[in-house]
Parts: sequence; C-alpha cells; structure tokens
Amino acid sequence: MASRSTRARGEGGDDGERRDPVHHPLFARYYARISVTAETRMGMAGVRDRLLAGLSGRVLEVGAGNGLNFAHYPRTVAEVVAIEPERVLRRLAVDAALRAAVPVDVVPGTAEALPVGNAGFDAVVLSLVLCSVRDVRRALREVRRVLRPGGEVRFFEHGRGGGTLMRTAQRALDGTLWPRLNGGCHLARDPVGALRAAGFDLGPYRRVLLPEKGPVLPASYCSLGMAWRPLSDVRTV
Repeated sequence: MASRSTRARGEGGDDGERRDPVHHPLFARYYARISVTAETRMGMAGVRDRLLAGLSGRVLEVGAGNGLNFAHYPRTVAEVVAIEPERVLRRLAVDAALRAAVPVDVVPGTAEALPVGNAGFDAVVLSLVLCSVRDVRRALREVRRVLRPGGEVRFFEHGRGGGTLMRTAQRALDGTLWPRLNGGCHLARDPVGALRAAGFDLGPYRRVLLPEKGPVLPASYCSLGMAWRPLSDVRTV
C-alpha cells in the first residue's frame, strides 16, 4: 500500500502555501463528480484496464487528476509517481493513492516542467491530459527526457475527429468558451500526431468513441495506444 508520506507530499508544507501554476477549483470539483460516474456509464473503467495492462517497473503518470487510474495499475508496477498541478484534484489523488495496491507518490508539478530526473522511468502514462496542457510540444519533450531509452508511453487522449462539421465545431468551441469552462481543455488537438512529431516511435493504437453508446459529442473522439522513446535516443533535454 502507499505510505503516509504520500499525503504529506500532496497536501502539506510549502505546497499549501505557494500559488499553484494551475488553479481551476470549480472545474476540479465538477470533474471529480462526473469522472466517477463515467467509470461505469461511459466505460472508462474498462479503458483504464486496457491502458495500464502489462506495465511494470517505475511509472510516471502525468496529470493524474483525482487518481482514478491508481486502482487499475497491475502489481508488476514497482512505483507510480503521479504529477498533478491542480490542488483540489491532487488532494483527491492522495486519498486514492492511499487505497492503491501499488506504491503511489502524488507530487505537485506541471507537464511542461516535470519535477523528476532524466531517464528515470520505465513508462509514462498520459491519460486525458494533453488536451489541457499549455504547451504540448514542451510537455512531450519532458516526457521523452524522463523516460529511459526504450521506455514506453501509454496514452489515452481525446482530440479532433469526425467529419467536417464536427471538426469545425471543435475548433469553434476551442476558440470561445470551452477551454475556460473546462479547465483549459481543447477539443481539436491531435495527440497521436503530437507524439509522432515529438520523436516517439508509435506502436499500435486504436480509435475509441466515448461514450460507447449514445450521442457522439465533440469530446468523444479518443485514441488508446502506446509509443516508445527510441532506443538510440541519447538526448537529455
């Protein structure tokens, strides 16, 4: 089980006194409620199982939210370091970490400046996070930095999809109120293309529609798959 030190890193000391780089308290509370509902009604629990199956060693999760992935990590994982910049979600993630079957350490930080060393992780998990980071290219450079050469990226991300009308609607929402109302989320990004452009070797991935049944929404177009930092990659920045 995760140790009590997880709670200290998530809530106590200087973390509670300094200004957070990401602060969306109203959205965070709303997201915490709907994400729990989505586990069964939208099939997210099964997606999390597929996302994390077979992982082992040290894992970094970027943008852990309220920690719903933690219960799905296989026992072959030695340690999870979970980065979450939003304080309300981070506190919920700490509680989830204490219930997890694998050791989870919840840490404040942003995707664009991960507070961990170079090449220290066997895998990085990106789960519904690239839609809301401020700088996708910089965030993926950081992911590449912290992975060991040959290390794996597991990703489940939503982005642009559908026909011309849907993509037009996604871009229009991104340019108006959607990011402000949804914690910086964007609908029309291309996570698979961004991983490819960042120099990762793409593995198998599949398109997923969520909810699995019901209306297709601007945020329904998801990609679930894996990628790797090239074995020949010796970059440290």
